[in-house]
Amino acid sequence: MLTKTFGSAVQGVNAYTITMEVVVTAGTNFYVVGLPDNAIKESQQRIEAALKSRGYRMPRTKVVVNMAPADIRKEGAAYDLPLALGILHASQQLQTEVLDEYIIMGEMSLDGELRPIRGVLPIAIQARKEGFKGFILPQENAQEAAIVNNLDVIPVSTMQEAIDFLEGRLEIMPVRIDTRDIFEHAANKYSADFADVQGQENIKRALEIAAAGSHNAIMIGPPGAGKTMLAKRLPSIMPPLTMQEALETTKIHSVAGKVGAGAGLLSARPFRSPHHTISDVALVGGGSNPQPGEISLAHNGVLFLDELPEFKRSVLEVMRQPLEERRVTVARAKVSIEFPANFMLIASMNPCPCGYYNHPEKECVCGPGVVQKYLNKVSGPLLDRIDLHVEVTPVTFDQMTETRKSETSQDIQIRVDKARQVQAVRFQEFPDIHSNAMMPSQMVKDICLISEAGRQLLKTAMERLGLSARAYDRILKVARTIADLAGTEDIEIQHLAEAIQYRSLDREGWAG
Repeated sequence: MLTKTFGSAVQGVNAYTITMEVVVTAGTNFYVVGLPDNAIKESQQRIEAALKSRGYRMPRTKVVVNMAPADIRKEGAAYDLPLALGILHASQQLQTEVLDEYIIMGEMSLDGELRPIRGVLPIAIQARKEGFKGFILPQENAQEAAIVNNLDVIPVSTMQEAIDFLEGRLEIMPVRIDTRDIFEHAANKYSADFADVQGQENIKRALEIAAAGSHNAIMIGPPGAGKTMLAKRLPSIMPPLTMQEALETTKIHSVAGKVGAGAGLLSARPFRSPHHTISDVALVGGGSNPQPGEISLAHNGVLFLDELPEFKRSVLEVMRQPLEERRVTVARAKVSIEFPANFMLIASMNPCPCGYYNHPEKECVCGPGVVQKYLNKVSGPLLDRIDLHVEVTPVTFDQMTETRKSETSQDIQIRVDKARQVQAVRFQEFPDIHSNAMMPSQMVKDICLISEAGRQLLKTAMERLGLSARAYDRILKVARTIADLAGTEDIEIQHLAEAIQYRSLDREGWAG
């Protein structure tokens, strides 16, 4: 008897329906064909033990499973449940007429208990698109799948529950959640707030500009000056995620297995802070079965690289293209997968190995040329792609003990939102552009118009600092964002002057 069950394979951030054809005939042995990996080939032992523990039998005849389409690689143990149900149906131990109405996925333990799987959200989206009635999956993944409406999400904790449901002996109510209500209640909830930061007003201003225009920034200062603390609070002043952004972000985290058990839609902007020992594949994504890297997990949020010069040169250089294109393409011999990577890069670094170059009180003990050598660990092309270079100075005792309350993240976010609304109107005819930082060079010429006095100021700065053409564009984009925050239509000379001062590392003689 031929039986068909349906599962799904995830490639990149998209899912593809897999048809599992099971036939039980005369003969011996268990065969799985259709590009399965070792985890799927080993499923025979898990399935046999699970069936026996629940009072069913593994057919002692020839069992052939074909996983179609055969040219897509199938990986992982998430096919255990559909394979087990297909074998039971093909051997007439499962009596049901609705097996082909559901996408079924789940990893089984030896006693038939189900374990959570990854990639649930893209699978649910594809199931709804292809007209399946529902999705039978492990209990822990139900909230995540229920984000997708018009699809019956059937949570089961054991193989037996799935069998009883399909045979009509057990009624399981589909999981329903009000996605918008949950999203609105959970959105914009952050534990860290700028109100906790005493002093550092110039750094707060720079991060406000960065958030308003989605600009990349780097903070240079001695240890203990507050660079990491300030960076961690950046998501709290960024505009709240839209529903579309939340779905995109959750989809990526689902594929990577980063959505916690029982969790649903991600409502806060991601903040990723990888250690400096990270490999280039872990940062940008890849592997034999390509998985999203840290820059994709930071999509619609912040990627924070602490102690930037300590990262391997090769790791930093692979970021150059994603910073420009806001996506990562992982190419393999048989497949090319694209991951979104629209993130804000925030980096921090000490000015020298000892950390006290340009410190107002402590003396730098680094030898001649050491400071420049340390800074050269970060390449010029990468610095060109960072809009704001901000010098962070230590907080004084008086600032630390000041009783006056600092401005809250909510207050700053209101100004950031207003600037983003101006940009939304400006770029409403360009669906791929959402902020000033995303403007291509041609658009910069049309939108970032400056007066003759501003042009002369910029010319002088370019000549003295030896800025590149890319840095010229960056200054104009930052000036445009400063003007948006100020609520002015034109870029005025003070906006341009402030933008120029955020190119610290381009300044001749900065490192001695």
